Amino acid sequence: MKRILAVALCLAACGPEAAPQPEVTPHPSATVSSPALDASAPRAKRFDYPETPQADVVETLHGKTVHDRFRWLEDGSDRKVKAWAAAEDAFARARLAKLPDRDAIAARLAELFYVDSQGAPTREGSRYFWSHRAAKQEKSVVWWKQGKTGTPKVLLDPNAWSTDGSVSLGAWTPSHDGARVAYLQKEHNSDEATLHVMEVATGKISTVDVIDGTKYAGVSWTPNGAGFYYTRIPPVGPGVSVADRPGFADVRFHKLGEDPQKDRVVREPTHDPKSFLGAELSRDGHFLVLYVQHGWSSTDVYYKDLRDGSEPKTWTTLVAGQPHKYNVFVYRDRFYVETDDGAPNHRVLRVDPKKPERTAWVEVVPERRDATLDGASLVGGKLAIAYLKDVVSELELRDLDGKLVRKIPLPAKGSASALIGHPDEDDAYFSFTSFTYPTEIYETSVKTGATKLYFKLDVPVDPSKYTVEQSFARSKDGTKVPYFVIAPKGVDKSKAPALVYGYGGFLVTMSPHFTSSAYPWLEHGGIYVVTNLRGGGEYGEPWHQAGMGHHKQNVFDDFRAVLESLVHDGISPDRIAAPASPYVLQAG
Repeated sequence: MKRILAVALCLAACGPEAAPQPEVTPHPSATVSSPALDASAPRAKRFDYPETPQADVVETLHGKTVHDRFRWLEDGSDRKVKAWAAAEDAFARARLAKLPDRDAIAARLAELFYVDSQGAPTREGSRYFWSHRAAKQEKSVVWWKQGKTGTPKVLLDPNAWSTDGSVSLGAWTPSHDGARVAYLQKEHNSDEATLHVMEVATGKISTVDVIDGTKYAGVSWTPNGAGFYYTRIPPVGPGVSVADRPGFADVRFHKLGEDPQKDRVVREPTHDPKSFLGAELSRDGHFLVLYVQHGWSSTDVYYKDLRDGSEPKTWTTLVAGQPHKYNVFVYRDRFYVETDDGAPNHRVLRVDPKKPERTAWVEVVPERRDATLDGASLVGGKLAIAYLKDVVSELELRDLDGKLVRKIPLPAKGSASALIGHPDEDDAYFSFTSFTYPTEIYETSVKTGATKLYFKLDVPVDPSKYTVEQSFARSKDGTKVPYFVIAPKGVDKSKAPALVYGYGGFLVTMSPHFTSSAYPWLEHGGIYVVTNLRGGGEYGEPWHQAGMGHHKQNVFDDFRAVLESLVHDGISPDRIAAPASPYVLQAG
C-alpha cells in the first residue's frame, strides 16, 4: 500500500512529457551541496502521452509580444480540443485503473472529505446566519434562524440549483437588519458571477435586483437595508480585453427595486489592469471607504463623509502613492488602520477623519519585532489582534488605546483566526486548527472572556498517533526557514517516504492546519512536510518581498535548504517527493 500511495502521488506530481526535456545549464551561482539532491542528470521519458499539437498564437499584451503555442486549447467547444481532452482523459484513466488498492484509497479519502463542516455565525438584526455542509453534500448550504433559539431554516442551497452541480454559490451578505441577503450565483462553477437579492423571511428572489459582472462585488449594505455599494466589472468586448478587464471595474451604488443598468457610479475605473477597486460603508453609514489595491504590495485609501445625509462628489485622500498596505476599521467616527507603513510586521494606528494628514495619525498597537500582526478586527468595542510568531498563532484583546485587556488562550500551537463579530456586540467567534487538530470554532464574550466550544469538525482519524515537529533550515544566504514535519509516532525516518510541500508567493502563509487528505499517507507510514518559504506572509512584508521578482530564486533556495535539512536528519533522499500541485494533499 505504501508503494501504491507513493506511485499515485508521484503521478500527480509529474507533469506531461510530450518530448524529452532540454538540458538546462545551471546558473553560475548555483551550487550542489548534496549529491543526493543533484537533479542535473537527464530524465528518461516515462509515459507516451497522446500528442499535443502546437499552433503558435502571437499577441501584444501591455506592449510585450507574447507567444502561446497552446492557446488553441482554451476553446473548450472546439472539436479538436474535445478530442484532445478525451484522449488525455482515456490515457490517464487507463493508467490509474491498473493501480492496485485504488478503490480502497478512494473510499478512505471519501470518508475523510465527506464530513460535516460549519462556519461561524453572524447576527444581523434579530437573525443568525451561517453556512453548513452535511457529510454527503457537495456544497455548503446557508442557514438562518430567528434569535439564538429559533428553528434553523435553509436560506441558500446551491446543491439544488442544478442537476449536474455546475451552479455554485459565491459570497453572500445579509443586510444589517437581517431582512435580505445579497448573494453571488456562478454558472459552470466559474469565477464570473451574477448578483441576486432574496427576502429572508419568504425566500422570494427579486427579479429586478439582478446584476451581472459582479465577480468582485464586495457588497456593502446601507444601515437601513435600502441599497448597497458594490464593484462591477464589464464583460469582454470592444475596447475591453481579457488582460485589461480588471482596469475597467468601477464602484456603484444600487438602490433596491431600481434598474441596475442605471446604478450610480461612485468611483470611475482606474484603467490600470494591475489594480482592484473595492468600497465599504461603515455599519453606521457615516463613512464610505474606498480601496485601490495595487497588486499584492500596496493600497491607496480614500473616503467620503456621509454624516450630513449627502454624498460629496469628491473623495478625501487618506493615503495614496505609498508602497504599503492599509486596512481601515471605522468605529465611532474614528479610523483604525492596520498597516505595514513604518512597521514591516504591521501595527495599528488611529485617525481622526477631520485630520487625515499622515503626521496626525496616532499609533495604538505598536509593531512587535518577534511576531507579525496577522489579522485585526473591531469587536465589542475592543481591538482583536491575531499574531503569527514563527508561524504559530497568538490572540489578544486590546482597548481602543492599545492597552492589553487579555490574551485569548488557544488549545495548542496552531492557527487561529482573528475574532469574528461586530463592533458593538459582545459575542464573538474564532476558529482554531492545527496539523493534528481538526477545525474548531469557539464562542467567546469580549467583556468577560468566557469561552465555549461552538463547533468541532468530526473527522474519522486518530491524530494522537502522530507527532508534529517544527524545525528550521538555513537557506543559501543564511536565512532561517521554518518547516513542519508530521509523522507517525515511532516511524523509522530512514525508511519512510516523505512528501514535502511548499508555496512561497502572494503573501500566502502555510500555517498549521488540519489536512484530512494527508492522513491516508500518514496512516501507511509516510511523512508529510510543510515548508514556509519566502514569498509568503509568515514574517510580514519583508518575507513576502524576499520571494518576489528578482528575489524569486530565494524561494527555490529555501525549498532546497529544507530538503537538505531533512536528509541531514535521516530521511533518505531517494524517498523524498515534492507534489507539483497543492491539491495533492492540500485539498482537505
